[in-house]
Amino acid sequence: MKIGLVVYGSLDTVSGGYLYDRKLVAYLQSRGDEVVVISLQPGNYLSHLIDNFHLRLNEALDILVEDELVHPSLLAANSLRPPIGSTRRYPIISLIHNLHSSERRVAWKNAIYREIEKRYLGSVDGFVFNSNATRASVNVLVGEGKPYVIATPGGDRLGTLSLEAVQRRAAERGPLRLLFLANVTPLKGLHVVLDALCRLPAGSCALDVSGSLGVDVAYSKRMQEQAASRSIAVTFHGILDDRPLMQVLERSQVLVLPSFYEGFGIAYVEGMAFGLPAIGTTTGAIPQVITHGENGYMIAPGDSAALAGILEGLSSNRELLARLSANALQRFSSFPTWDQSAQAIRGFLLQMMGSK
Repeated sequence: MKIGLVVYGSLDTVSGGYLYDRKLVAYLQSRGDEVVVISLQPGNYLSHLIDNFHLRLNEALDILVEDELVHPSLLAANSLRPPIGSTRRYPIISLIHNLHSSERRVAWKNAIYREIEKRYLGSVDGFVFNSNATRASVNVLVGEGKPYVIATPGGDRLGTLSLEAVQRRAAERGPLRLLFLANVTPLKGLHVVLDALCRLPAGSCALDVSGSLGVDVAYSKRMQEQAASRSIAVTFHGILDDRPLMQVLERSQVLVLPSFYEGFGIAYVEGMAFGLPAIGTTTGAIPQVITHGENGYMIAPGDSAALAGILEGLSSNRELLARLSANALQRFSSFPTWDQSAQAIRGFLLQMMGSK
């Protein structure tokens, strides 16, 4: 197959969505497929809408996959492609990590984004979803009529720990070692974590933050200043390569990521590969990954008091921490590998090519 993949900027961008795209590309290439990465210029939402005046589709493909993130740029291009029955027409598949209009913002903006996304989603032939929650959000906009595949992300990128190592780590005394694994943006909720830590006795927890500090520089600076002014034990690592990140995962005891929305949440699964109970929120696909009280906990978005109570309980009860850690490791084993997920997508693409 000759497959096009449309993204904004570099495929090496650090985020869960781009990781998913990279893993898919690597698998397709390993199977002998030719993948043409079509990189569009990053910008703001308005500049992406202006793209519609000049962007047109490449005709020399067998199938085109569009990361849904690029939806505002491709409204016209998708609508102006060759008519059904033309030998130059190929299927267009939207790969959806989460809808832009599902994210946290003022209602009137999301109402506009919903209308734009609805038009875009109507212009494609099928969908690749990363979770049932993402599929449900799309169905609200355009119904259930189009073919799709749900390909859950893998969590095996960095390896795993043995049960013995996980239980030994849980029994270690000292501050509860927390990991925040995400780019530092308001959507991911680092401010909620810091507010929770302010409610706890000094020295009861230590926090590692692994993720880009450059996505929202002003917010990152506020978080660093807040941690320093409140004497919270926080280490801001920035982006960590695989080996340093594995070392942080190996020594951490709890993953804390109270996002305001996740279309899936790859970080939760990667943490569970290392036996880290995950603390997330009740939004998006997070309840499909975390079972409250078994392999982690869920709080209402923004509820720092509830988060503080959970952290205090885990810090004082290492037997509870050990049980949750073992359950987290078991939960990880129930997820597919990256190759299995990509294999399902490749099969769907072949199916769509056969039905064009």
